[in-house]
Amino acid sequence: MSSGDRNARGARNTPTVWGNIPPRSPNFTGREELLDQLHRRLLVEKATAVLPHALHGMGGVGKSLLAVEYLYRKMTEYDVVWWISAERTAQISLSLVELAPRLGLTRGSDASSTVAAVLEALRIGKPYSNWLLVFDNAESPKAVQQFFPPGGHGNILITSRNPQWASAAKPLEVDVFRREESKQLLRLRGPEISDEDADRLAEALGDLPLAIEQVATWHAETGMLVDEYLRLLDEKRVDLLRGTAALDNQHPVIAAWNISLDQLETKNPAAYQLLQVCSFYAPEPIARALFARMPRGSIAPELDAALEDPIRLGQVIREICRYSLARFNHRNSSLQMHRLVQAALLYRMTEEDRATMRRGAHLLLAANDPNDPNDVNRWDRYGSLYPHVVVSEAVRSQESWVRNLVVNEVIYLLRWGDYTSGRELARTAYDMWSETLGRDHPQTLLVARWLGFLLFTMGSYQEAADLNASVLDAYRRTMGHDAQDTIDALGNVAIDHRVRGDFAESLTLTESVHQQYLRMLGPDDPETLRAAHNLGVSLRLAGDFARARDVDEMTWNSYVNMYGQDHVDTLRTWLGFILDIRELGEYSNALLYHQEIVERSAFLLGGDNPLTLSAFRHLATAQRLVGRHELALRTAEQTRDVLMRRYGPENPETQAAALELTVDLRQCGHVDRALTDGIEVWNQFTRLYGHEHPHTLTAAGSLANTYRVRGDAAAAQHICRAALRHLTTRLGDDHLSSLACRSSLASCHHDLGEPDVALELDTDAYQRAQRMYGDDHPHVLAHAVNVAVDLRSVGRSQESDQLRDRTVERFKRRLGSRHPAIRSAADLDRMVIDYTPMPL
Repeated sequence: MSSGDRNARGARNTPTVWGNIPPRSPNFTGREELLDQLHRRLLVEKATAVLPHALHGMGGVGKSLLAVEYLYRKMTEYDVVWWISAERTAQISLSLVELAPRLGLTRGSDASSTVAAVLEALRIGKPYSNWLLVFDNAESPKAVQQFFPPGGHGNILITSRNPQWASAAKPLEVDVFRREESKQLLRLRGPEISDEDADRLAEALGDLPLAIEQVATWHAETGMLVDEYLRLLDEKRVDLLRGTAALDNQHPVIAAWNISLDQLETKNPAAYQLLQVCSFYAPEPIARALFARMPRGSIAPELDAALEDPIRLGQVIREICRYSLARFNHRNSSLQMHRLVQAALLYRMTEEDRATMRRGAHLLLAANDPNDPNDVNRWDRYGSLYPHVVVSEAVRSQESWVRNLVVNEVIYLLRWGDYTSGRELARTAYDMWSETLGRDHPQTLLVARWLGFLLFTMGSYQEAADLNASVLDAYRRTMGHDAQDTIDALGNVAIDHRVRGDFAESLTLTESVHQQYLRMLGPDDPETLRAAHNLGVSLRLAGDFARARDVDEMTWNSYVNMYGQDHVDTLRTWLGFILDIRELGEYSNALLYHQEIVERSAFLLGGDNPLTLSAFRHLATAQRLVGRHELALRTAEQTRDVLMRRYGPENPETQAAALELTVDLRQCGHVDRALTDGIEVWNQFTRLYGHEHPHTLTAAGSLANTYRVRGDAAAAQHICRAALRHLTTRLGDDHLSSLACRSSLASCHHDLGEPDVALELDTDAYQRAQRMYGDDHPHVLAHAVNVAVDLRSVGRSQESDQLRDRTVERFKRRLGSRHPAIRSAADLDRMVIDYTPMPL
């Protein structure tokens, strides 16, 4: 290919977004027909918007190099070209998160929300519709396809060794070089090589591109005669065939590299040892900075000396690259080895060598641990370490510092939002350490606690509860009941009680944890504040909103003083405080706060961040409570749709948003859809929590309200009776959820022509609500209106009018004269009281 072809460009020099593309090979040769086929498939023959095209073949045939060359030749035809290392889903997520700001998107604090936003932006083509994503070394179609934008006008290119991609994408088979291509590459680096010698070399190496490039580099560096090289190659191939490694058709390239490795081992032991260490890492970029921090312990004398001296380290890396044993990317200052070089190195090592160098790989990783996975500024570092932690099997390390890195990676994945990868790493570590260290070892228990929290986050409630209970038992046996780790574990068990609907027991445990931290650490320690936040959660679930407000306000102020207003912990507790004042009837103030926290959270964390979405969901409730029903419906529908896309229909947050949407649909007159959706929501709550969980019973009460408004009071009555019986058993008669359900049952009796029964039930609910929340709480006033309706229905019109008039005036003072409830109260329309379940 001529230099003119290489430099041909259109109207612009590069795409608007050009990211993570590996350096172009200066020795790329041939492949013109394949490049033309690829171009036609990607641009000419694309019958649908995002139809993947796959490159696959055996190792060493140059799949990735072909893709890279195509990108550099055709870059001007795309607005966005983005390269993604696709062996692990965590790396795909990280790469798409890096793409977000290049598309003008706010980078959120967790991976899932940001990835969802990127895929949606690509789908709709804003700001760029002509894009190309390259998924390099994509192993599993099932794992990778979830990251394909579902539509749009862009293209996807995959390189893979897995032939299963042929069923998911149009395959382009990449084979070895044609003989002329092999000879062309050999003569490009060594013009003095005769045609006959080039043919002999190509024959011996099976025309495998990676092997051809290696021998071309070797010949250019050493000037060794072809006959001598072929003799050495034969010796190395015999050695390989005598071995036990299943190298199959990769023998030629392994043998070629062994010649270079022999020379490097003799000439520069430090460079050879660095390669040995790197052979245990992932075949993905290894940041040069990884070698800049001294490990906690010796690896090998020569390598130790090079790691201590930046100049010597630079010489070592240059020597490695000189023999094409790895590529150094100056743009991102990283070293990358082909997996077959790693295979050659691993094959050459004795078991003792492997143990030594694997330990060295682990020690270097641990030396690079920022040791603060909760700091968003450290997440890039953890993201770059993660694939090497996994591939090097750091979970097997006997070094405490390395195991600490594994735990920190788990925490990073949780905070970043890659729950699946976090759970897999945590579970692998827990199983391994349980066997090697024992189930009661402190680090085994530590990773178990994080595994339990990941399981809870993902909705695997029973598995989380079983694990949390075993961890608490182990801490009590080994450290005693008053140790801080034991108290932490008790807090996790308290969460499990919430999931089971045992709100009273959860409150008891949460209060105990908070009191113990107060005694041990004082009121302003971060652990005490975390326990105080959890206490607020338990108080809200138990219905004690006044005390929850006091606890949350104090905790929130402490967080502001400690971290500032924009810290995630501050925002989370502030949201709890807003819920407290809302449930205490301060609807207008709560709405203002809800609007503010949504804006602040979206700005800081991203619009699809879980905390932002939670605040947005509660904003819909606040909008409904102040009477802005159409706005509430739009907010609820938007929130439900985003959560559905991110988490699916079974996720607890999705279900909570769907429940709010059914209420808003009913309020806006869409009763049939509210009923259909309400039945599905009730079934989903039942599947997740069980029939008698307070959240399920609250969903049942909301469904009953919809049945009654639709005209089926008998069905509503049947649901309400069962729900009320279980709610009073679980939460007591005075909980807002119980009172709302009692009101719904009274309304059913009224509609069925039983006003005396309705009056008895409504009066009881009204008096209980008054005792709990005072005369002016909006729920209390709604109960009062229903009592007035019942009084009129039984012929006590004067009492009804007096109660109505008092209630209307109180409604005006509390909610303002324009609230829709004012007219309903004045007209003596029965009030529908809906209770919103509090977050677990």
